[in-house]
Amino acid sequence: MTEAAVVILAGTESHADTGRLVNGLETAKEFAETEGDEVELIFDGAGTQWIPELEDEDSDYHELYQAVRDDSSVCDFCAGAFGVEDAVADAGIVTLDDHDGHPSIRSLVDDDYEIITF
Repeated sequence: MTEAAVVILAGTESHADTGRLVNGLETAKEFAETEGDEVELIFDGAGTQWIPELEDEDSDYHELYQAVRDDSSVCDFCAGAFGVEDAVADAGIVTLDDHDGHPSIRSLVDDDYEIITF
């Protein structure tokens, strides 16, 4: 049994960022589909900007995102900082604010999660 936290930090500015998003979503999906594994998919920093696009049914990555959406959460502070708090709230995605408005990576490490960043 593996516990993994996949953290999407890449924004929406470049092809390289899109590649990191897709690789992160594929990694999260692999863990989600493996019996006995636990996965947390966290959109943090500029990565929060992906939520409005991924929620759009016309997005190229909507279907892939849907495969791991139930395992997804968003940094509360960063959603506000990057102007996507309304899209996150409309989508009903859990926001994390356990460490000064941010997800607590320390808590994940303490719970034996492997941290993988994209």
